[in-house]
Formats: sequence, C-alpha cells, structure tokens
Amino acid sequence: MKYSVTPGKNDSPKFIADCHLGKLAKYLRLMGFDTLFFSHIEDNKLITIANEEKRIILTRDRDLSQRKNAHTLLLKPTETKTQLKTLIDCYDLKEHPAHFSRCIVCNTPLQVIEKEKIIDSLPEKVKKYFDYFEYCPTCDRIYWQGDHYRNMVAFLEDVLKDNT
Repeated sequence: MKYSVTPGKNDSPKFIADCHLGKLAKYLRLMGFDTLFFSHIEDNKLITIANEEKRIILTRDRDLSQRKNAHTLLLKPTETKTQLKTLIDCYDLKEHPAHFSRCIVCNTPLQVIEKEKIIDSLPEKVKKYFDYFEYCPTCDRIYWQGDHYRNMVAFLEDVLKDNT
C-alpha cells in the first residue's frame, strides 16, 4: 500500500522517529531523508513537532499510532532492514537521490570541506588515503568514504535491491 506524502507531490517526506527507532532514523538520514530522533520525548511533544513541521511519525507504539491528531506509521517489524523496506514501499522512497547528504547523528545537511581545513583532525591513514570529505557544521563530525561508508552502502544496496 502506498501512502501519500504530506507537503507536495514531489517533496521528500520528512519523518520523526519515536524513541524506539534510533537505528532506523540513522539509516533514513543515510538515505538523505530529513529525520528527527529524540531518545526521550513525550508523545504530545512528538505530535506537536510532527504537526508543526509536517513530519510523519514513525513508531512501534500502538497507542501513539492510533492517535488521530498526527500522521503516523506503526512499524510492526523489529529489524531495521525490514523497517526500511516497509518505509520504502509505503512512501515510494526507492529512487531518492540524496544518499549520504545528512549527518547520521544530528540530521544536519552535510557540506563538502577541503582536506587542508581539517587535516589536523584526521587519523594518519585517513590523511594518506582519502581526499574527499564532508563536514557537519552542527556537531563537527567529519565524514569520508572509508570502510564504514562502504559497509553502509552495501547495507542500503541490499535493502533497495530487495524492494524492486
């Protein structure tokens, strides 16, 4: 079943994940989706933010999902991969082109940064083997395309190939 996305037909959906879905929030950010996550938040505050910012609430909490004052999706699966597949199907997210454009920790859009500006912050092997970097201006994290990146790419490719 495909759900309509709230703002406009061509806009990407924005999400807010409840406290049980931190890993899912991380992977949605990896896919480039604006996804808020709070490890502790009251349901009423979650609903307020979702309505003010036109976000879809992702939850494993049946009671929260049955409240009629916000757009929610109850995710029954417990495994992150299956949760992602459910979202990709429900919201037709397969073709989203902005992978790796957001900080996986704080959700801020990443910016390309020159190696010279961050060289003192890099591990020696990273300095030697990598030249392309992205930076989160909010939490000061630096990203490069090393082993962790390749593992995440493989995970996403696996999720997306199964959703054809």
